[in-house]
Amino acid sequence: MQLVWFRILITLVLITGYIIVSKQNIRVSPMNLIKLGLIGIIIAIHWLCFYGAIKVSNVSVTMAAFSTGTLFTALTEPLILKRKIIWYELLIGLIIIGAILMIFSVENLYWQGIILGVLAALTSSIFSVFNAIMIKDVSSTMISYVELWFGLIGLSIYLAFTGSFDASFFQLDSQSVIGLLLLAGICTAFPFIASVNLMKHLSPYTITLTVNLETVYGIILAIFIYQENKQLSITFYIGVIIILLAIFFNAWLKGRVNKKVIAS
Repeated sequence: MQLVWFRILITLVLITGYIIVSKQNIRVSPMNLIKLGLIGIIIAIHWLCFYGAIKVSNVSVTMAAFSTGTLFTALTEPLILKRKIIWYELLIGLIIIGAILMIFSVENLYWQGIILGVLAALTSSIFSVFNAIMIKDVSSTMISYVELWFGLIGLSIYLAFTGSFDASFFQLDSQSVIGLLLLAGICTAFPFIASVNLMKHLSPYTITLTVNLETVYGIILAIFIYQENKQLSITFYIGVIIILLAIFFNAWLKGRVNKKVIAS
């Protein structure tokens, strides 16, 4: 919770600076403010689940579980945006779930991480689809800004009620400060605004599919930095390969379908 709270706080400081320099219009209607506030709470829950999964398991298990976002978006996007369910999106999502179950069967030591990782994927798909709706009325910068403010406020209220706002909460060593600055600046402020802006051009499902590439470089980095390959079985990596093949197959299939639509 300390990590998520400081990440949001620093990101808000950076986005505030960007808004001031770029002189952006910060007006948001009361109704949109309420909607963005609720989405912001979902985003905070998403990050808590994501980092919580890493804490109780490891990076590789979390990234594998997080890739279930493809299935959740295949279901939530048609439900919220009121379009037909595409059969191959659902099929590919089910294949990914099967791969997750394969991983779970041999890596049951990390069951908490798998559950939290799946919850992180679910909340990610939900706020991505809702942001696809909000981008029609609100700029990507203001969507990010308002949502993160409400995420920070919601998390702060929870921390205050649980008595977590003590002196130790605000004690950070230099390494943590540097890590948080990199996380908030390079990995949050710019990418968050950019990903919301992409909603103008790409569907939430396609964006979720692209985000699932985190599974690839996340696991590779975990192997090199934390030697997690020594902790996990060969079945885990077979499951990950199935997940990645399903993701790339979906991208290829969607490209074929789009070409046929254009040709017709």
